[in-house]
Amino acid sequence: MNLVIDNLVAGLPGKKILREITVEIPDNEVHALMGPNGSGKSTLAGVIAGNPQFEIFEGSFSMGGMKISEMESFERARAGLFLAFQYPVEVPGITVGKFLKRAVELRRGEEGRFSVTEYIRELRHMMDYMGIDRNFINRYLNEGFSGGEKKRMEILQMLMLKPNFAILDETDSGLDIDALQIVAKGINRLREEGFGALLITHYQRILDYVKPDKIHVMVDGRIVLSGGPEIVDELEAKGYEWVRDTMQFEDMKVRLGA
Repeated sequence: MNLVIDNLVAGLPGKKILREITVEIPDNEVHALMGPNGSGKSTLAGVIAGNPQFEIFEGSFSMGGMKISEMESFERARAGLFLAFQYPVEVPGITVGKFLKRAVELRRGEEGRFSVTEYIRELRHMMDYMGIDRNFINRYLNEGFSGGEKKRMEILQMLMLKPNFAILDETDSGLDIDALQIVAKGINRLREEGFGALLITHYQRILDYVKPDKIHVMVDGRIVLSGGPEIVDELEAKGYEWVRDTMQFEDMKVRLGA
């Protein structure tokens, strides 16, 4: 499903962080969102996912024609929206196996269509695919997991839930090269099956393994630059100050009527 963000202005109560965000991510495409710290990238992820601490002041967003900006967060998830957290939380008392079983049941609709035997077979296969020890099925979700294990667990959840659209909020942060390749493998597996994603990152390295169809750069709560992979090369060479300087130059041209 495509994701359409239309003139979105959002942030914390009384504080605008995102300003006039308009982006369309077509079905079957992966777009990368880059930008300096504090630019609003994770705020955008939270707003789309339905984090209640954020408020929408103007605009809206839809997924596959559904105006999900008017839905509760759990309704967005059931409709096929997935968020991989930048900092996955520990959930003591709930095992990985039970958590995923209930989530998959709800995602796939009528429980009468749900086969426990098939679920277990699929879960074991996906755990092997992601290099996760099968014993993790009986461990409490993320409790005592390393940073890399938590990130791989996020991708395992995505593979099991098979979302229509995924937001991956700095899933690559804190990963060594081996874990990064495994996480990228999981993302690309779903991509091959046909889904859309917004990949939020600071770094080029994950984009070497997950090739984006388009790249957007966010600065001070605005999408200020969009284009192809060449943008990453410019950022690597010149940094985000190059983008800020370009913005200031364009603003000056507007003020002078150029």
